[in-house]
Amino acid sequence: MSHFTHISVQTQDFDFAHEYQKLRESNNSDGALVTFVGLVRDTNLAQAVTGLFLEHYPAMTQKVLNQIVEQARKKWQLGSVSVIHRVGQLCVSDQIVFVGVTSQHRQSAYHANEFIMDYLKTRAPFWKKETTTQGDKWIEAKASDFDKSAQW
Repeated sequence: MSHFTHISVQTQDFDFAHEYQKLRESNNSDGALVTFVGLVRDTNLAQAVTGLFLEHYPAMTQKVLNQIVEQARKKWQLGSVSVIHRVGQLCVSDQIVFVGVTSQHRQSAYHANEFIMDYLKTRAPFWKKETTTQGDKWIEAKASDFDKSAQW
């Protein structure tokens, strides 16, 4: 296998071990592999959360995710990059997002992974509705998320 970029927006869950293995086998020259998995929490803003529903506009979402990965590739020397973001109805503790990055050195892999996540939270066109014990509500990225992504 050689370096690759994999971007998927999907309703079905992903297998972390499988995604990790694909990145690991993508080449022998990268010495760093950093992954992140985001999960549905059971609380947000002091409210009990029972689920999360994510919507998106497919053509726009794919374009923005590609742009985010390309920006990361311009900033750091990266090998393979994998981004999987789920949509649809999710339950507490379900996996929402997977970001995996390989690079020759760990700093590039760490920074690129964090950059991709920060930009996913603030620039990717996903709309999130939380189901809470006090009703459903649409949620937006927090000011701290925007502050963090502005640092890049």
